[in-house]
Amino acid sequence: MALSKRLSAIVDVVDSGYDEIWDCCCDHGLLGIELLQQNKAQLIHFVDIVPELMQVLSDKLERFATSEQRGRWQVHCQDVAMISPDPKKRHLVIIAGVGGELLVRFLARIVSQQPNTHIDFIVCPVHHSYQVRSYLQTLPLGLVSEQLVCENKRFYEVIAMSASASQSITRVGQQMWQLTSKEHQAYLKQLCAHYQRMLNQDADYYQPVLEQYSALLT
Repeated sequence: MALSKRLSAIVDVVDSGYDEIWDCCCDHGLLGIELLQQNKAQLIHFVDIVPELMQVLSDKLERFATSEQRGRWQVHCQDVAMISPDPKKRHLVIIAGVGGELLVRFLARIVSQQPNTHIDFIVCPVHHSYQVRSYLQTLPLGLVSEQLVCENKRFYEVIAMSASASQSITRVGQQMWQLTSKEHQAYLKQLCAHYQRMLNQDADYYQPVLEQYSALLT
């Protein structure tokens, strides 16, 4: 099955130097399967909390994996926040397809429980990117890359981070903007319109957010 634009964008920024990759909130496992097929790591972990999905995925992997791929994946039916990466290895944790609040909860738990483990992250929230980015600024991680993906008239920010990267993460994005693109302009105007409406709920908080996005338009 062909990958979506969003998942393809994530695959494209995954380096091949990791011992283990964690495909979190993996759903049907399409992302992790592609990473397995491309030999992106020695071990691919598939993590989701839905038992039915994990059983179907396990059966699919057993049926279609090649002999070279066998033993190079693990399926975990559990809360993403409870994963336990081996501190002796280099890991990439990918969290995509969930909202910003839940994504931050996952990140906070993983980082706090694994302070001495080398973990890079790729995140792709379905909304609330500003809140996610605000939290990312508190972590000892630098920006590797970021890009904006438009798929089925929805926009997704793909953010890759590493402790070895030195570039700071900004709250509204920097590398990802191509403001000559009509799609990028549409997303930015959509964000400004959203935060303009949010002023009715908490002007003190949302006015600076609106100003930061609006400044990109000028």
